[in-house]
Amino acid sequence: MKADRSQVENRIRAAIQTLLADEIPIGMNRDITSLCDLAGVPRATMYRTYPHLKAIFEEQRLHLQDATPATNTGADTRQKVRPENDRLQLKLAAMTNKVHELEYFKSTALSRLAAQHEEILRLRSHHTKDDNVQSIR
Repeated sequence: MKADRSQVENRIRAAIQTLLADEIPIGMNRDITSLCDLAGVPRATMYRTYPHLKAIFEEQRLHLQDATPATNTGADTRQKVRPENDRLQLKLAAMTNKVHELEYFKSTALSRLAAQHEEILRLRSHHTKDDNVQSIR
């Protein structure tokens, strides 16, 4: 049990370092919710069992805010990433459309090949019957 608590504390400390680093992970902010998500700890557990780590995080976060201008918040990061995300969404839609076109082409080609194969078999059997009739005469 003590080993589990130590592992959780280590995860929380690592998450604190990550959130206080220069680049906040996309979709995260410098707040308790992101800290809990990143550490994999429920918020209730953070407040109840690890208030000392929460206090350390809050203190360091406030100190960092005072020392640097608020230029790299989660909202800023999302604003920077949004055009790239939109471009990739359009590219994904185009590629998905292309896949559907190719699947349709494939099914059409296979259908035509099957029809041609049936026609070849029909012609061969008809040709074989004609050869048999001529050999009897």
